[in-house]
Amino acid sequence: MMEVSGAPAVVLLQRPWLPVSISGCQLLAKIWFGDSAYHILLTDMICVWEERMDSAAIQRRAQELNRRLRAPVKAFFSHLCEVVQPCLSGSGERADGEALISLTRQDDGNISMKLKSELAGLPFYWEFHCTPAPVTLVCLQLVRPLLAMSHLLQRQVEQLGGLLVRKDAEIQDYRENGATLSRERLQTDVFEEETYREDFMAKALPLVCSEQQDALGFDADLQQLYASVVAHGNAPARKRKLSEERPAEEDRPAAEEPDLTPSLGVGSVSSETAERDRKQSHNGQTDAARAKMADRAAVQQSLSVTSDPAERPSSKPKKKKVVGLFR
Repeated sequence: MMEVSGAPAVVLLQRPWLPVSISGCQLLAKIWFGDSAYHILLTDMICVWEERMDSAAIQRRAQELNRRLRAPVKAFFSHLCEVVQPCLSGSGERADGEALISLTRQDDGNISMKLKSELAGLPFYWEFHCTPAPVTLVCLQLVRPLLAMSHLLQRQVEQLGGLLVRKDAEIQDYRENGATLSRERLQTDVFEEETYREDFMAKALPLVCSEQQDALGFDADLQQLYASVVAHGNAPARKRKLSEERPAEEDRPAAEEPDLTPSLGVGSVSSETAERDRKQSHNGQTDAARAKMADRAAVQQSLSVTSDPAERPSSKPKKKKVVGLFR
């Protein structure tokens, strides 16, 4: 069974944005590799590019770039993952010491990354052809999480400011009751939020906006905050999905299950069986269904022992195991 192109939206959303440097270009990368498919996102905060490839597309490109390659995708895809993932994960380490990756910006706005490594003693070439991502994908994967992170950090700053005000009131109470500092260097000024904000903006804003500052750097704390934001945002969607699936299973018509009552030998006609027979009568089987109901009613009146529905064998057929494209 061939994988569909690209990762599921929720799966890709849970991947962190990682700072990478390729051919001197500072980028943020988000990658997903499946069994025989991948989906990558790259951004320089001016544009966002993506490429998604399924098994068939990977097979075609591999044969175009490597004429002597005749192996199926799964035979060389693990090698591709081992070589590419370290380069796009920001670790700076490469599984293959001979692997080389370069990035080229094209005139049409696309970017391409060329990879050269060695597979089974022969050169192995690969190219990523990334095109500008649609606005909906950019908003989902970058804009909305960043706005949520900004709002969350702002709330944290407000709570910390309130905590400092209460701490100042506590310290003042100690002083009024005769408490003194043992070390003068520990003394601090009273916290004034407006004064602090103006001073912070005057000092920090030029550094953040300067060209020397790495504005793309997602450190470990920001990556953890990003993961927390997207995980919490996906929780309501998962609950809605589960709530939609449960009614679908409960509302499944009883007619899907075959009638096993005649094969039991003894028993009564349940309300579910009667309802199933009434539905069959509307599908052109009126006479046969009524005769069947009459026979069952006679059996019910003549029998004093009622079979336990729990003893009825399961009527759901076993699902056949799906055989994959590559065994």
